[in-house]
Amino acid sequence: MWEYLVDRRGLIAFQAFQHVSLVVQCVLLATVIAIGLAVLAYRSPRLTGLANGLSAIGLTIPSFALLGILLAPFGFGITPAVLAVTFYAALPILRNAVVGLAGVDRSLVESARGIGMSRMSTLLRIELPLAWPVILAGIRVSTQMVMGIAAIAAYVLGPGLGSFIFSGLSRLGGANALNATLVGTIAIVLLALVLDVVLVLVGRLTTSRGIRV
Repeated sequence: MWEYLVDRRGLIAFQAFQHVSLVVQCVLLATVIAIGLAVLAYRSPRLTGLANGLSAIGLTIPSFALLGILLAPFGFGITPAVLAVTFYAALPILRNAVVGLAGVDRSLVESARGIGMSRMSTLLRIELPLAWPVILAGIRVSTQMVMGIAAIAAYVLGPGLGSFIFSGLSRLGGANALNATLVGTIAIVLLALVLDVVLVLVGRLTTSRGIRV
């Protein structure tokens, strides 16, 4: 195992960077999309139910099946990987964003509107900051989930550490097959833990002390 790591340390580092880059960029894109949809939906019970239903149903779709469907229009490569990872990343964030925004005390919103704040200003300065801890919890769940889905994206030749896992599994019993599988798996777990720590720090920096207390 040690010789395998040393001989391929450059490739492992590059694939790890690609994996993290794919996950981080897709989670950021998913966050923007999910919060935008939540802002449109949270004031309407019907749209809120639709958003929650979409989140629940979307999570039941097997990632292999979705990647297989995306192969037809987009072929192999980065595009189906990005679409699949972004889709799954958006689902927990959407659910938490709707819950967080809907849970903001309406008296605070009405007070803000009463002193002359516009709807957009109230959303940006009152509602989103108060809902942010709940939204961030969804982002953390989403990030951990799509770290594994990004590995499965290697099935469509997506970037990342999944190539080590699939390469090892396809050669089980062969030389270094187990090493490749273990390296890919362990590296993904470690990167997931690192990203979660980063998100915890982001939460401390972006959440006001009064809300944390």
